[in-house]
Amino acid sequence: MIAWLQRLLRRKKSLPEHLKRGLWGEKVAEDALKKKGYAILGRRVRMGKRGELDLVAKQGETLVFVEVKTRAGEQFGRPFGAIKSHKKKMLMNAAKCYLLKLKERPRYFRFDAVEVIGREGAGEPVVRHIESAIKITRKYRIQW
Repeated sequence: MIAWLQRLLRRKKSLPEHLKRGLWGEKVAEDALKKKGYAILGRRVRMGKRGELDLVAKQGETLVFVEVKTRAGEQFGRPFGAIKSHKKKMLMNAAKCYLLKLKERPRYFRFDAVEVIGREGAGEPVVRHIESAIKITRKYRIQW
C-alpha cells in the first residue's frame, strides 16, 4: 500500500494546455517588461490562501503589480476583459498582503495588465501592456 502511494506521488502529471499557455504568456510578458526597463521582483507570488500576483515589478520608484492574461486568439474577446470584479478584489488583497510584508512601503504603486495573444512556437505573439489598468477601489484606497 505504501509503495503504491509513493509511486502515485512521484508520478509527474502533465499540465493542461491552458495552464501551459498561461505559463508561456507570463514568460513573454516578463521579457516584454524587461525590454521596457522594468526590474522583475517576483513571479507567481502567492499571498494568502488564494491570492496570486503574476508578476511584481519595479519601474523607477513605482512598484507595479502585473496581471497577465494569455489567449490563443481574440475570437472570444480581448483577454483584458477576463479581469472581473472578483479577480480585482483578489489582486488587491494579495497586493495588500505583499505591501504589509515589505520592510519599507513604496511611495507609489499601481496595477498593470499585460495581454499576450498567440501560441508557443506559432510566430511572434501580440503583447499589449496597459498601465494603471486596474483602478484601486475605495475600500483599499482608505486602507492604504
